[in-house]
Amino acid sequence: VQLVESGGGLVQPGGSLRLSCAASGFTLDENAIGWFRQAPGKEREGLSCISGHVNDSRSYYADDVRGRFTISRHNAKNTVYLQMNGLKPEDTAVYYCARNSYYSGYYCPLTHVTYTYWGQGTQVTVSS
Repeated sequence: VQLVESGGGLVQPGGSLRLSCAASGFTLDENAIGWFRQAPGKEREGLSCISGHVNDSRSYYADDVRGRFTISRHNAKNTVYLQMNGLKPEDTAVYYCARNSYYSGYYCPLTHVTYTYWGQGTQVTVSS
């Protein structure tokens, strides 16, 4: 099981980035996948997740990113995306995707404790 994030970088405030989370060793559409971030000196924060229902997955968002970030899944590419618009300096952090091993169906949590497989992270820096 492996998750690999990509798409991070330096962007100006108000800009956009699309992060990718490519999975191998398992099928993404049968598993809940979450996006998290961690800034220096802060706890890991849940941003969004997409539930593990093959035909009717649900998406959940933290209040801080709802309306700015969009999670999606491309089953054929076995990849989950996080489209981030309207980026702010406080969005600067290392972003991680993770697979949840406990929840399936229509629900996924935004807390990190039930996510057992993690990618290595990708740095997002929002600065002018």
